[in-house]
Amino acid sequence: MERLGSSQRALVRKMRLEDLTSVVQIEREAFTSPWQKDTFAGLIDRPTVEMLVLEDSVEGVVGYAVLWCVLDEGELANLAVRPRFRGRGLGRKLLEEVIAVARGRGIAKMYLEVRVSNQLAAGLYRSVGFTDVGTRRAYYDQPREDARIMVAKL
Repeated sequence: MERLGSSQRALVRKMRLEDLTSVVQIEREAFTSPWQKDTFAGLIDRPTVEMLVLEDSVEGVVGYAVLWCVLDEGELANLAVRPRFRGRGLGRKLLEEVIAVARGRGIAKMYLEVRVSNQLAAGLYRSVGFTDVGTRRAYYDQPREDARIMVAKL
């Protein structure tokens, strides 16, 4: 997988079972309705799911992504980076690797949902080619909020 900038000391690779404790911790830091460890464990070997981690050589796993793959469409289910590692371009590098993996699987379109209030994430997604295509009303809980639906043609 792709080696990130040497100053960032990070590598994007496939998620392994031993990563799940760190992934769940990141999930809890990033989302108000986090997935449980059993959810991740149940997905890790599925052929229709790509699960990646961003591993810092000193800090360990600092980010992760989950991509559903069905025929020629993908859905970015989750992407998160530990709060103290944000703003360093690591989320972008992880997202770019997810896109590369999707292309390698023959994915033509990738979808995602993001909170309408999360302008930072929406901006990141737009910067790599995602566009707004709709809204899911009251999609999120804690707090209740609409989701922006975005798509990228790969």
